[in-house]
Amino acid sequence: MSDAKLDEYRQSIDNIDAALIFMLAERFKVTQAVGRYKAAAGLPPADPGREADQIARLRKLAQSAHLDPDFSEKFLRFVIDEVIRHHERVRDGQA
Repeated sequence: MSDAKLDEYRQSIDNIDAALIFMLAERFKVTQAVGRYKAAAGLPPADPGREADQIARLRKLAQSAHLDPDFSEKFLRFVIDEVIRHHERVRDGQA
C-alpha cells in the first residue's frame, strides 16, 4: 500500500541525503588539499585551536537552526577525526 504523503516526505529525505553526501564529498576534496599543503609545509595534521573554534561556531549555528548542538558536535567531531586521519596518512606518505 502506497501513501502519497509519506512518499513525498521520503523523496525529500532522499534528496537531502544526496545533497549531504555531495557536500561531504566536496568538503573532503578541500580537506585533502589542506592535508597535502600541511604535509608539504611541515605543519601538524591537527589544529586543536581551529577545531575548538569550529565546534563552537557550529554549535551556535545548530542552536539557531534548532538542531541539537550535542548532535552537531558529535557529527563534526567524527568528520574532523576522519580529516585528521587523512592528514596523518598524507604526512606519513601513505596517501
